[in-house]
Amino acid sequence: MNKLPQITLAFWVMKICATTLGETAGDLLSMTLNIGYAMSSLLLISVFLLTLVTQLYSRRYNPMLYWLVILSTSTAGTTMSDFMDRTLGLGYATGSALLIGILLLTFAVWRLSGNPLDVTRIKNRSGELFYWVAILFSNTLGTALGDYLADDSGLGFAGGALLIGSAIAVVAAARYWTKISGVVLFWIAFVLTRPFGATLGDVLTKTHEKGGLDFGTVGSSMVLGGVLLVLVLAATYYQRREPQRAMEMP
Repeated sequence: MNKLPQITLAFWVMKICATTLGETAGDLLSMTLNIGYAMSSLLLISVFLLTLVTQLYSRRYNPMLYWLVILSTSTAGTTMSDFMDRTLGLGYATGSALLIGILLLTFAVWRLSGNPLDVTRIKNRSGELFYWVAILFSNTLGTALGDYLADDSGLGFAGGALLIGSAIAVVAAARYWTKISGVVLFWIAFVLTRPFGATLGDVLTKTHEKGGLDFGTVGSSMVLGGVLLVLVLAATYYQRREPQRAMEMP
């Protein structure tokens, strides 16, 4: 019943692309279209729940559906983080600390449920549900961390992206040259790719005066959406080719 993709380099490239698109699309909805953080969060959480239920009741791995759920958690995480930080006035640091606590609690309950935290061993619906809850809060946390680095730390958008990118490189090196648990490294990398996508999204959308490339939320979202669509279609093609290749093998 494993309906999750293999963890390869292509997975991480698509994850960063999806989270960057989630940042630009979330900002497009809440700020460019002026819907507001609260209404945008309610709308995007509804989309997330709809895609999640479809994913949970599907019987096999579907790349298009899987990455649609990832994208919905990323866009919902963007507006949820902005709602906490700006509308509720918690600030980036307090919001990040609160989300870290929620994420750790999610992992604790997941572990106590008897389901493995190793994503390659998720074989039932309850384990998959914990997986998606952890992803939703990790993406929300990533947005808050990315905004904190870009706005409050003084690093700026490019500096924040460089710092997070360096941290991801360290985690990747630890995967091959240390004995640190692969499960721990996976979830650290999963959290870190979200602020990397958030800061990268800000680099694309913000004005030159703010240190960005000034592509705007609409243009950036269209380009990133096109790139992600091509990658998902390629993943779908290769997935369909696997059974055929297995049958052709002597």
